[in-house]
Amino acid sequence: MIALRIVTPKGNYASLNVKSIHIKSVEGEMTILSNHIPIFASIVPCELVLECEDGNKNEYALSGGFFHFENNEALLLTDAIEGKGEIDLERAKKAYERARKRLEKKDSNTDMKRAELALQRAIIRIHVSEN
Repeated sequence: MIALRIVTPKGNYASLNVKSIHIKSVEGEMTILSNHIPIFASIVPCELVLECEDGNKNEYALSGGFFHFENNEALLLTDAIEGKGEIDLERAKKAYERARKRLEKKDSNTDMKRAELALQRAIIRIHVSEN
């Protein structure tokens, strides 16, 4: 088992024991199991999937952050995380539309990278909420 702690700027979000952690780093997707080699990774906005002791899988929308794993202990530092039941689907859909419109404009005043990240986060939130 892996002892996982998730921390946001608001404090400790969760501390739980899990069988596996599926997450996406800047280098690609990875699944962490017990006794994995130590790792420190920069995390991109993604769907976080945690497999619990009972085999159930819990999905979260993750804004990105940093992940550290060593000796079957994991620490995830993130700006924002939302479980399926915490996501306001209508708000996520509105964020998707706003980001899509900003990208379609191709206005020189639009920060394209920021708009792309906003679109990506909205898509992840919608996907987690609807699954």
